[in-house]
Amino acid sequence: MDEAGAVLSGPRGRRFCAEVACAGRDDVRGAFVDAARSPGDGATRRRWLAALPPAADTTEDTLLTCLADAVAHARYWQEPDEEDVLLTDPDVVAALRPVAQAVVASPTWQWWTSPLDADAQAHVQWTGEHSTDPPRLGGAADGLREWWRTTVEDERSAHERPDDPRARWSGIWWSAPAGGHLVTTSRARSGLGATQLMLTEDDAGWSQATVLPLRPVRAPRVYEVSGPQAWVDLVERHPLDVTRARRHDWWRTTGRDGPWLIPDWSAVATEYDAVHLTVAAYLAAPGRPLPVAGGATVIAGWDPDATHWLADVLEASGEPVVWERDDSDEPWRWRWRPSH
Repeated sequence: MDEAGAVLSGPRGRRFCAEVACAGRDDVRGAFVDAARSPGDGATRRRWLAALPPAADTTEDTLLTCLADAVAHARYWQEPDEEDVLLTDPDVVAALRPVAQAVVASPTWQWWTSPLDADAQAHVQWTGEHSTDPPRLGGAADGLREWWRTTVEDERSAHERPDDPRARWSGIWWSAPAGGHLVTTSRARSGLGATQLMLTEDDAGWSQATVLPLRPVRAPRVYEVSGPQAWVDLVERHPLDVTRARRHDWWRTTGRDGPWLIPDWSAVATEYDAVHLTVAAYLAAPGRPLPVAGGATVIAGWDPDATHWLADVLEASGEPVVWERDDSDEPWRWRWRPSH
């Protein structure tokens, strides 16, 4: 599959391309919303497709803003929204192909497919309401043990839940080693202290964050999730069954019922110090059932370009900087440097 086709193969990639097509065009966006709200109305869908602009804006600011919109609409604990359902239509996918082709031809695509940039990593600590803890630059082994314990206990206790995947039951739905057990970083870009400021799934509405630049103290062993197959390979190498715990949420988001597996991160840590998800892989893979030996898997709860660190190999490489959400066209801007 070519790169444009890979982008359009994933729910987040299709939503991203639709956002790019609508960028700066209120008429196109309005037609998109109308088509999504009228799923049985072919004429409304055709009107939106006919309104798509012949050329897409592929400046980095536009692409990041559109990606942020696609990330914000990711939800792995319930059914896809109206727009995501519309974007599964083959005619719609075909109409968005020129957008995907323009994206993969853009300069921004070069770093969206690139591996971890170890010299430009930063941790985002959300502050204010729903604040998160500062990064723990030691104790990764303890964090992994706690992750494994809570994951296994959750799977064990889930045997009391209904077998019917349609039952209104929810629980832990992510497949990343999330929950504050490990340090997570993302790439710093010009004018943006960390991409995670803009690109965060399940955003709790944070308006302020402290960004701490970090670097590895040695060359890290990094597993690159560069596409769906790389994730499948990791799951098959270190599988952990989470069928009972994930069954209801992942049935709602994918429509699939059956065994579910994720990587056993405590086992992955015996081989790697970190796992990085490229932006390109994020567009293609999350939110869809990926067949693996013994069942299927889903990438869920993993932000684009985010790296989860499985070992204590990080140190601060600069002073923390406070960022605050702005109401202008730029979603985040630098505000001040805390004094010490």
